[in-house]
Amino acid sequence: MLTSIFVEIIEGNPHLRSLLGWHLQQAGYTVHQSADLRQAREYFKSRLPNLVIIDSELPDGEGIEFCRWLQPQCQSLVLMLSARNTESDIVEGLKAGADDYLTKPFGMQEFLARVEALSRRCRSAIAPASLDYGFLKIDLIQRRVCVKEAYIDLTPQEFSLLYVLAQASGSPLSRSELLRRAWPDEIDNHRTVDTHVLSLRKKIEIDPRQPSLIQTVRNVGYRFNADVSERTHSHSAHAGAPPPRTNPSTQPVSRMIGH
Repeated sequence: MLTSIFVEIIEGNPHLRSLLGWHLQQAGYTVHQSADLRQAREYFKSRLPNLVIIDSELPDGEGIEFCRWLQPQCQSLVLMLSARNTESDIVEGLKAGADDYLTKPFGMQEFLARVEALSRRCRSAIAPASLDYGFLKIDLIQRRVCVKEAYIDLTPQEFSLLYVLAQASGSPLSRSELLRRAWPDEIDNHRTVDTHVLSLRKKIEIDPRQPSLIQTVRNVGYRFNADVSERTHSHSAHAGAPPPRTNPSTQPVSRMIGH
């Protein structure tokens, strides 16, 4: 059964989008469809798919740019569809973050076979559904944060910033790196990072005036200090804190499609 694999299709052509969605549903996948990047980003705020199928050219932007934005956001696998079929186009797509690249026109049997191959990786990958740091828990599926058993109301941008910091496993990240990895649009204002860090600290730190979870690294930027979260949890529970845990959350046709 493939019902546990959730697929997001981002395709501007409504006929192709519906055709791909229908065949995937018939094959047992759970499917959501977006017509452009704006719809896709809005949907990503509420749920993260296992597999993203995205066209390289969309009405409101380039699929490659979305791939670059997607990489630090989640661990979804990406199948890029494109009418661009030169070697340099394929290399650019793969370097941008696509896990596979399928040129148009293509046959439905090949499409489904490539999706199935990526789905096997989805099922075997160690992709956590949540990150647990003692008193702080980050739900990667619902994009929610729980502090001391209470859910905290974070904006989508605050959640992305926290996730990118946590994903760095304690390594400091510069403001430029945070802008590149955590923001959906290209921004070159370091004060934007500082403002969001200040807001995030007010919501998740035990004492925002003396932040210990999101630490400032002089002349560099910021780092996520998971050890503090664990020690705090250990002290309150009077027990040894465990390390951060991760909870892992065809019908063929022969004609060519994608023209």
